[in-house]
Amino acid sequence: MSTRTLLMGILNVTPDSFSDGGDYFDSESALIQADAMIADGADIIDVGGESTRPGARPVSAEDEAERVLSVIPALCADGKRVVSVDTYKADVAYAAADAGAVIINDIWGMTRDPLMAAAVAQTQSAVVVTYNRGTADAGLNLVDDMRAFFAEAFASGAAAGIPREHMILDPGIGFAKTWEQNFGVLARLDVLHDFGAPVLVGVSRKSFIGKLLDREVGDRLTGSLAAALASVQRGASILRVHDVAAHADALKIWTAIGEAG
Repeated sequence: MSTRTLLMGILNVTPDSFSDGGDYFDSESALIQADAMIADGADIIDVGGESTRPGARPVSAEDEAERVLSVIPALCADGKRVVSVDTYKADVAYAAADAGAVIINDIWGMTRDPLMAAAVAQTQSAVVVTYNRGTADAGLNLVDDMRAFFAEAFASGAAAGIPREHMILDPGIGFAKTWEQNFGVLARLDVLHDFGAPVLVGVSRKSFIGKLLDREVGDRLTGSLAAALASVQRGASILRVHDVAAHADALKIWTAIGEAG
């Protein structure tokens, strides 16, 4: 994995995602957006076919696969783009991998679908394992719980035949946490370093930023950039973002300052 911070551009081919639902639901606009994000500096395109916002309607594996397959084959056709699929369903993961995706981004950390670990292993994909307990608990020590969650993920991954170097850890900002706990988790990203795996952080436009700043979804870029750079300072090596150009600029300034010191 590169020591340079990588940018994963979010491409939701959904009608109801919290920030950009419906914007790229048709394949033509989705492909245009993917190319625009790559031109802006995205290293990875993360294609999602089901909204994970609270209250979103579940989507069948068949419908989700149809959505992501409307764009993944075209994105992967020339072999020049790195494509991830945002899914917790093994059937969708298999279909996306067959179409060229090389990363499976599972918001349930391979705990929701019992066949997901096998899908990751059999397709030889990398996997983003998200720390997601399912329900928030304000009294929980999330640092200790996160450590235990990832230790179990590595154990189950090894049992399924997933190479350790294929695992990417995501602290799951916005998933099963109070809004205050999100800040605490970001402050302690250092606890993940002992696992020796890349850390992916997705804070872009999320509700904990809006809660603190009293900003609606479309007005959270400044907060997103601040949280992203704080995450890089604490060891994040991949940022999952909506606003690729702004994050690329922020990282260039960040890197220039670091190299000048």
